[in-house]
Amino acid sequence: MIMNFKRLSAMFTASATLALAASPAQATDGYFLNGIGAKAKGMGGVAIAAAQDALSIASNPAAATQFDKRVDFGVEIFIPDRGAEISGNGAGLNGSYSGNGANPFILPEFGYVHSVSDNVSLGIAINANGGMNTVYKTNPFASFGATGNAGVDLKQVFITPTAAVEFAPGHSFGVSPILMVQGFRASGIQPFTAASSDPANFTNNGTDWSVGGGFRAGYLGEFAPGFSFGAFYQSRIWASKFDKYAGLFANQGGFDVPESYGAGIAVRPVDGLLLAADIKRIEYSEIGSVGTPIAPLFSGVPFGFTGGPGFGWDDITVVKFGASYDFSDELTLRAGYGRSQNPVPASETFLNILAPGVVQDHFTVGATVGIGGGKELTAYAMHAPENTVSGSGSIPAPYGGGEADVSLAETSFGFSFGWEF
Repeated sequence: MIMNFKRLSAMFTASATLALAASPAQATDGYFLNGIGAKAKGMGGVAIAAAQDALSIASNPAAATQFDKRVDFGVEIFIPDRGAEISGNGAGLNGSYSGNGANPFILPEFGYVHSVSDNVSLGIAINANGGMNTVYKTNPFASFGATGNAGVDLKQVFITPTAAVEFAPGHSFGVSPILMVQGFRASGIQPFTAASSDPANFTNNGTDWSVGGGFRAGYLGEFAPGFSFGAFYQSRIWASKFDKYAGLFANQGGFDVPESYGAGIAVRPVDGLLLAADIKRIEYSEIGSVGTPIAPLFSGVPFGFTGGPGFGWDDITVVKFGASYDFSDELTLRAGYGRSQNPVPASETFLNILAPGVVQDHFTVGATVGIGGGKELTAYAMHAPENTVSGSGSIPAPYGGGEADVSLAETSFGFSFGWEF
């Protein structure tokens, strides 16, 4: 059975449009999503060595050779709980603040793979890489003269055509050029324009758009019956600058996506049981606007300038564990756990009131039900308990001193339709 091309094109177009309109609020791996594809999300995000649906190619391009023809379309409903508390401040900022002025968020994703020969497969995935959003209706910086809601909105969408080849029995290599589209908006931080190299392009300029590109490469191999190993490398995504925020982000509005890489294993000890684990590294510190601390500001380097202040994020390592069991041909159940290092140091919490990407633990469950004809429905749920980073020397003396504590918790659930044909 061959999928109607018009129907596939319509799904592709709708996915791209919805993904660009969506605003990922905060994600469990810093600002990266904790998983891609509904089946992976039900298993804690595990996917590097466990190819389960067409969106697996967004984690490891080599996974494309594991399918004949398959399409997956999913939607996630994402509900973050973000906030901040300021204490000991001499400039009147003290108080507890909720950043939940916008909720929930809808995140669509789409994947398609198609084998074109016995050992070559092509595919494409459209998915949110991650993002961050805060809306403080009670502005934490009001005592400085800030007006309106305070917050930021970052959204990043990847479009990744993929080609993979099985170069030896059970061993595949794949590569995906990455087209990235991202949008950013900041509001309610007017008092800090005095510390900017370009005050007119610092805040309250609406959403600005940027495009970029890079690549992802991956390997997937079966070394023994029931044992697979996978690995991937994703380059830095070089992006055009946010001109409307050239006075906020370091290097005149630069906001590239950091490189990441990882490996995973998948074991099938008995029929129907899958156990898998991933480890992943994200190099946030290499991106000036993300990794540079606030300290350069007090050495005469303003926001937006070359080498200017950023959010001070550290590099992080993420581990994920997942399991699935086929109870029958029509029913599979899943569960998983992921643990991410916190990228926000205690000394950098002041600016990260705007971007508290600090959750560390996340727990997931999921299930797939077959509905006949190679079609299936998958659902999942994730909860990341609240994590708080307490500031330590976090508010510089020129801003009144004291401490800023930032917190984040997350809940999400979603579903997808898959068709292997």
